[in-house]
Amino acid sequence: MNTALTDNRQPWETGGPERPAGLEVVLLKRTFVLPWNQFLYAEGGDDEIRAAFTTHDVLIKGSGLNSLLVELAAQRLARLEQPVRADRLASKGGRLIREVSVVRIEAGHDIS
Repeated sequence: MNTALTDNRQPWETGGPERPAGLEVVLLKRTFVLPWNQFLYAEGGDDEIRAAFTTHDVLIKGSGLNSLLVELAAQRLARLEQPVRADRLASKGGRLIREVSVVRIEAGHDIS
């Protein structure tokens, strides 16, 4: 299993060969678990990705995020962790997450 935020880990964690039931998003003060059956789509590029779920949007900013988009499309991502300040500065292999935010979608809110 690939993991995030230490010297030899990736900036995100996959579920390995098995598809996880949901995505755990760990922020500094709160954790969200979003089930993959509520995943709508993901969009973005190398520096910013938005993952839309039925009830929440997850916004990831950083660099080298193209492979993260592939993991989202395959729904293999198990854990995404917001980095502490020191981890935002170090990067292995060009992959770096600087910021992760989760926004609750209000009823009647246009997500476009």
